[in-house]
Amino acid sequence: MSDDKSGARVLIPAGPVSLEGMLHVPVAAAGVVIFSHGSGSGRLSPRNRYVAAQLRAAGLGTLLLDLLTEDEDRDYQMRFDIDLLTQRLEYAVRFVRNDAATEAAQVGLFGASTGAASALRVAAAMPDSVRAVVSRGGRPDLTGTGALGQVRAPTLLIVGGLDTDVIELNRSAQTRLVNCKSELHIVPGASHLFEERGTLEEVARLSGEWFVHYLSPTAGASD
Repeated sequence: MSDDKSGARVLIPAGPVSLEGMLHVPVAAAGVVIFSHGSGSGRLSPRNRYVAAQLRAAGLGTLLLDLLTEDEDRDYQMRFDIDLLTQRLEYAVRFVRNDAATEAAQVGLFGASTGAASALRVAAAMPDSVRAVVSRGGRPDLTGTGALGQVRAPTLLIVGGLDTDVIELNRSAQTRLVNCKSELHIVPGASHLFEERGTLEEVARLSGEWFVHYLSPTAGASD
């Protein structure tokens, strides 16, 4: 790893490829949040970078990474390959759990758009490793009913008030999150990308509160 003012660049082995990411770990961080981006997005997404910065201000570590290589991302279909994205995200979780700088921290997942589906699948598959999930404008319906029922990590679903179709998809998915605490928060006046004034700030605030609470060492005892 090489440090710069933006954090530490990391290469995460993921089967036949390596995933490029940016890891920030504040001193005494109780948790590290890994970002699972939506289709056509990645570690340079301005929206997720903003949310990540706010999480770091709250004392959390963040890992922004590309789940697809540059060549793979040119294939539009691969952006919606939830199975592949889930597998890649699992590699990222293992990396954080085994890296000396982060092995003591609890892991949270922040999924945006289609990235929410891979985040929830990983939470279902790795219940001992993933302690909290936040979905921003997510498509949890793509997770699959079986996997949703296996999620045990507390899950916050954030949807824009103008994103009516996605609101209904999230409501339906929430009814299948039967083995974890879940909340659906609708941000008034927000569209799918939360581009309206103050709406992304609200996403960051809600996400920070959720992760700070559920990634704290005492979360299990208090809930």
